[in-house]
Amino acid sequence: MRSVTVDTLRSRCAEWTPGRGSLFTVLPLRIVRSVSSPGDRDPVADAATMGRSAQVVASALVAARFLPIWIATAALLVIAALFAPSTLENTSWSYILPYMTILAIAALGQMLVVMQAGIDLSTAGVISICGNVLVGVSVGSNHGLMVGILVCVGLGALIGLANGILVGIVRLNPLIVTLAVGLIVLAWSSKYAREHTISLQVPGSLSSWAAQKPLGISAVFWTGVAITIVVALALRYTAPGRRFQAVGANPRAAWMAGLRVRTHVVFAYTAAGVLYAVASILLAGVRISIDPAFGASYLLAPIAAVVLAGAALSGGLASATSTWMAALALTFLTEMLLIFGLSAALQFIVFGAAIIVGMLVSGDRVASLLGRLLRRIESSASTYAEVKENTS
Repeated sequence: MRSVTVDTLRSRCAEWTPGRGSLFTVLPLRIVRSVSSPGDRDPVADAATMGRSAQVVASALVAARFLPIWIATAALLVIAALFAPSTLENTSWSYILPYMTILAIAALGQMLVVMQAGIDLSTAGVISICGNVLVGVSVGSNHGLMVGILVCVGLGALIGLANGILVGIVRLNPLIVTLAVGLIVLAWSSKYAREHTISLQVPGSLSSWAAQKPLGISAVFWTGVAITIVVALALRYTAPGRRFQAVGANPRAAWMAGLRVRTHVVFAYTAAGVLYAVASILLAGVRISIDPAFGASYLLAPIAAVVLAGAALSGGLASATSTWMAALALTFLTEMLLIFGLSAALQFIVFGAAIIVGMLVSGDRVASLLGRLLRRIESSASTYAEVKENTS
């Protein structure tokens, strides 16, 4: 069983804590036993030491998984300060913060899907259709804005539910299913735009709200912060959130424990659709108008953010705050490349290379390296104990 921890260095997941059969528990237990001589072993003290050792090892492994993206973001800021200081000016941040927030919200939806060992390629389609429906239903007027928002969120949930049923209930391949659904939705979005949203703009109240800056920072940013906090706390401190992590970490064990695995998969895709719709609403407010390329850039960027944030592609482990930081790093990198004046081709080359480097130091690889290091430490400790016992 894999240990599950989200947004903390202290594991609190009731179903999957260190000390209840996880890999992170076995290593320190053996180390403690091997370095202690039988004659002076205190069972109570040994138990306490084993528990503390297990907690330290689990915390170190989880922290190492999510640490690279924070280091990479700090490195980007240092590079920008040295070679592109204009990237750190208020003008750049007024662009970076809203767009990184939109990417972060879409990435949070993708994160929920990845936590169930899935993937969602319908993101761009959902954002596109929701933006067009928002403008079409509201007819560009403030009076219809609330109805447009509700329809937009409901449509995102409906598309996510369709993905969830096809993946979780029908058991189809998530990559193929979500790609197909995304293409269907994009085609419908294009047709709807030609028939209903030509020459229409986003309602003025939405665009004026998106332009507001409480405390000198975009209102879109504060909205994204609130959503991220809600998602992080729900996964971390609520029983449904902990069950959601447990199912993603080990579906077979969760099923044996009586949890509804398929229900959690369907929920992940449905919640992701809702978050995509919210991202579409915020993007519409920032962009003011809906063009044919609306949402196209969000096909792979949310996936890149989730992977760079250290989420386990096998399911279970993920961090909402690290996903947020990855979205910031990607958006900041894009802005920095624009300030450097690189051509579009070179921008894609640098962007792709950055993602490859991020994958090389991703959370899965770091955790794997630490696991191998701990096994070597365990082997060395066992050998040392055997030699000591034979010579005494």
